[in-house]
This record gives sequence, structure tokens and C-alpha cells, in this order.
Amino acid sequence: MKAVLASNNKHKLVEIKTMLKDKIREIYTLKDMGIEIEIEENGTTFEQNAYIKASTIAKLTGLPAIGDDSGICVEALNGEPNIYSARYAGEPCNDANNNKKLLDKLHALEAKTGVVNRKAYFQSVVVLCYPDGSYISGSGKTYGQIIDEYRGTNGFGYDPIFLSDELGKTFGEAVMEEKNTISHRSRALKDLLQKLNSEKA
Repeated sequence: MKAVLASNNKHKLVEIKTMLKDKIREIYTLKDMGIEIEIEENGTTFEQNAYIKASTIAKLTGLPAIGDDSGICVEALNGEPNIYSARYAGEPCNDANNNKKLLDKLHALEAKTGVVNRKAYFQSVVVLCYPDGSYISGSGKTYGQIIDEYRGTNGFGYDPIFLSDELGKTFGEAVMEEKNTISHRSRALKDLLQKLNSEKA
């Protein structure tokens, strides 16, 4: 099978190619296909947004397409920022502003209630969509807590303030290989691969 990734993100491409190499022989980026497009992510869940991306590209190319959506969910904030993680603090999208807004909201809540609950998880959904609109999805989560101190310069987004339960360090401190072993996207890809394997069984 050949497929198109609904992104030009090289890191995503390497991770997805590595995980799905036994099922998908070649994965192209949008740039490889000569596609320049802004896809409006107007879904209300990670799966809906991932499907919107994948189905749009599958219809455009006539090939199976892979879309993903992910974000961080904080327990004390009723799951915020959730699907709005990348644009939490508004436009233009900015990691520093998103992190500041998240910490400010937690501090305000803690000052008001006296309760300190920093539990959070990253969630990712990966969708493989066929040109006819049918699809398979995989989902993954990784758990931790939000800390006030920015630690590490690896990664992006909320990585410097997300202290992983399993690694005992922030995603910003973890090297890529460490993060990928327990990341939400790697778990979503494993889930998708299991479903692909069972589908062909």
C-alpha cells in the first residue's frame, strides 16, 4: 500500500514510516504530492479532526491518507486545552503563550480553591482514510502532570512543563528515542497497526 501523510512534518513522517513500514510501503508528504492546502479543523474531537485531514487528502489524491490530531488535557481544567492545544492562547499560535495561559489558569484555580491537581495527559488519534471515505483509527495516551518550572529544550508545545509519570522527567528533557517509546502518537500508531493487522487476518 502507498499512502499520503496529511502534513509536511518530517518528524511525524519518520515516526509514522517506522511504525507502519510493514503495512504501508511508501508514505508521501503533501509537498511530495505538490499539494498546498489549509484544511479547516472544525471537528469537536481529536478523531474528527484527524479524519477531516485524512479524508480531504484521500479524496484529493485518490490514495489512502493518514491524518493525526493531538493535544494535552488537564484534569483540573475540565480537560482543557484539548483539541485547542495548538491555538489555546489565540492567534498567532505560540508555544510560549500557550504554556503561560495554561499555567495562569491553573494558578488562578489553585488560588481560588486551594486545591492543587496537576494531573494531565497527552492524547493522539491517528486515522488512515481510504478514498471511499472508510477509515481505521488508532488512539493513544500518555500520563503525567503539569509543573511550573520549564525543563529541557527538546520537543515543542507543552513538552517543557509536562512531567511524564513513566520517564520521571519532562518531555522537554527527554531525547526523542525516550519520548517515542511512551508517546501518545507512538501508542496511537501501535493501536492503528494492531487494527490493520487484524483487518488483514
